[in-house]
Amino acid sequence: MTAPELLHRALHDPGPRPLPDEAAHLLRTLDAPPRPAAHLRLVHDVAYELTEWLARQHPTLQLDRDAVLFGAATHDIGKTAHACELSGPGSAHEKAGQDLLLAHGVPPHLARFAATHATWTLPDIGLDDLLVSVADKIWKNKRVPELEDLVVRRLAGTSGRTVWEEFMELDDALTTVGENAEERLAFQAAYPV
Repeated sequence: MTAPELLHRALHDPGPRPLPDEAAHLLRTLDAPPRPAAHLRLVHDVAYELTEWLARQHPTLQLDRDAVLFGAATHDIGKTAHACELSGPGSAHEKAGQDLLLAHGVPPHLARFAATHATWTLPDIGLDDLLVSVADKIWKNKRVPELEDLVVRRLAGTSGRTVWEEFMELDDALTTVGENAEERLAFQAAYPV
């Protein structure tokens, strides 16, 4: 099977929700390897679940859902320029991803997620950015208490509810999402790097 055919499968095989058209088009334009495309689909799918949950639990919450979903769908796009980070550690893809998105006409408010998804400790990071970071962890059932605490505090600050109440609800939601991690990991592993 050719690389474009494998990428097509990663973008369209049954499983997670499809990526936004613009994100899928960018991946095809960049000849992205299939595995990162599958990963982006999975993180986007989890971000969708999280934003749906937030819409139910916090209907008045100020959240740019489309931005969160686009950010989740493109957060690792810089790995197309830093192939060594496809199977190993590294952070060069973060700034490179933001630059790549900007070069392809993506507005800065959407391109930023490529750079912010791993820098959630910055003091001015927004809830939208935190949600992309959470989705990038919880898709494989990785829990990061410090990250989750930031989300809980933001939710409590806007809802008027206690931190503990928000923690309990978020914990339940993330536990539910995390239960499908093995299925997601198998989906991602089905595509070559």
